This record gives sequence, C-alpha cells and structure tokens, in this order.
Amino acid sequence: MEVLVRGNKLEITDSMKDYVKEKLSKLDKYTLDNNLKATVNVKVRSYSQKVEVTIPLKTLILRAEEESSDFYSAVDLVVDKLERQIRKNKTKLKKKEKEGLKEFNIDDIIDLSDDEDKEIKHKKIEIKPMNLEEAILQMELLGHNFFMYKDSDLKKIALVYKRKDGGYGVIEGE
Repeated sequence: MEVLVRGNKLEITDSMKDYVKEKLSKLDKYTLDNNLKATVNVKVRSYSQKVEVTIPLKTLILRAEEESSDFYSAVDLVVDKLERQIRKNKTKLKKKEKEGLKEFNIDDIIDLSDDEDKEIKHKKIEIKPMNLEEAILQMELLGHNFFMYKDSDLKKIALVYKRKDGGYGVIEGE
C-alpha cells in the first residue's frame, strides 16, 4: 500500500511516516488490490492532533478520522476504526468486488458555510453508479449523514440522507 502523509501546521517526520505505514499495512490482508493509495492528513488543534485516513478502493472509499492528544494513539484509533468498517461489512464488500468495475463521472460539490468571512471549500468526488442499498452502505462506511450517487436503475443523480427519526430519505435529480 502506498501511503501519502501530509501535515497541517505540523512537520511530518520519517518516524511518523514509518509508523503510519506500519499500522496501515494491517489492512492489506483485507484487500485484493496491492496498488492501493492511502492519504493520511494530520492536523494540529490546540492540544490535540486529528488524523484522517482515506483509502479509495475500486467501488468504495474507506475513510475514518480520530482525534487524540497523542499522534500515535490517534493513528492506532483510526486504523482500528477502518478495520472495524471492513469487518462489519465483509460480505457486502465481497459482493461488490465480484460485480466488477464501471466508469465514473467527476462533479464538483460546493460546501457553503453560514458565515461569509469563512473560506468556501470545493470538493471533487466521483459520482458512482449504484443502487440505493449500495449508496446507504457507502454513506455508513464514510460516517456521513448524506451521500450523492448516480442511481443505476433511474440513470439520474440522487442523494440519500439520514433522517432525524432514524430512517433514510432520497432526493432525485431531474
């Protein structure tokens, strides 16, 4: 697994890189692809350090983040979280690997904030064709409250989201 470690307000040392690579190598046993690329972002927040790990797979994106006062414990926690995600959805992930690959489009999502003084973040994502069940699985794996996808049955862009009552909602584009 190729690991790219970036620091925000923090210089990443070789020992930090080696530690992250060693811990993420535990996840190699769960994947069939040996050419995975993991992106690790480390951010310093007053007295704590936040570690975010993103691993794009063929049909899924594994992502987790943890915050701790110690960098090494944050890495341990985030790797454990990724491992739990993989184990929890083992049968669903195997089913997806057997289905094969499809072509994807890339669209922009603009994250608008309430305060005009704040910077506007732009994010590019792959809009992947999938059914509603796969979109809900992807949303749960990412730990988000919503997920945008291309509905493979309707051939339209759709957004699935968590409702306050615990259910799910879908917004379909025209």
